[in-house]
Amino acid sequence: MDIPLSNERHLSNKVAVVTGGTRGIGRAIAERLLQAGASVAFCGRSPESVARAAEEMAQNPGGTVFGEAVDVSKPEQVERFFKGLDRRFSHLHILVNNAGVGIFRKVKEMTVEDWQKTLDVNLSGAFYCCRETLQRLNNAEGGYIINISSLAGKNPFSGGAAYNASKFGLNGFSEALMLDHRYDNVRVSYIMPGSVNTEFGSRSAPSDWMIAPQDVAQVVMNLLEMPERTLVSRVEMRPLKPRK
Repeated sequence: MDIPLSNERHLSNKVAVVTGGTRGIGRAIAERLLQAGASVAFCGRSPESVARAAEEMAQNPGGTVFGEAVDVSKPEQVERFFKGLDRRFSHLHILVNNAGVGIFRKVKEMTVEDWQKTLDVNLSGAFYCCRETLQRLNNAEGGYIINISSLAGKNPFSGGAAYNASKFGLNGFSEALMLDHRYDNVRVSYIMPGSVNTEFGSRSAPSDWMIAPQDVAQVVMNLLEMPERTLVSRVEMRPLKPRK
């Protein structure tokens, strides 16, 4: 079934999961999904931030919102989150893997814990959520998995060894995932933004030249609006006028 572009609530009766949904890119995506009529289950690491985000998003018109504190690097917590979703919703249609961490140190200065945490959250966490989602997708209805990657997944930089490795890995995982399940009526895309104006990295300089989180959310909506016969497998995003 093709989704009509003119219908602002074209995701009514759809259920979406957004990881890392309390702020930044994930929050912007969750809000856009709700505005389009979807019910949204989101997670974040802090119980306080999850409760606050759920209360704020519930004030806006749209679908039902459900939040839970989850560390996506822990498979048992991911499983618990999805079982909680089962109790609230009868189906699942969309997964947006957005949760991520960035630890930026040269390899000599990096600890084993730094490396492991980055790979566990950014790459293994996406796998855990995809695995749970695939078990719940109805082949007749199909589903969509969107992984939020980064241009760091194709452009290495000094101090980014762990982050680069996690995003290179996420890109390869996303492409293999698509090949595994395209004939199960599951579409898979990954989005590679450049510099996004969020709290992800500490900065004091002006940042109005950066991509806004809402811009990434717009791309997610554009992907979901594509006719089901077509797959946009990868999207690269850059600021129009990066800082010189």
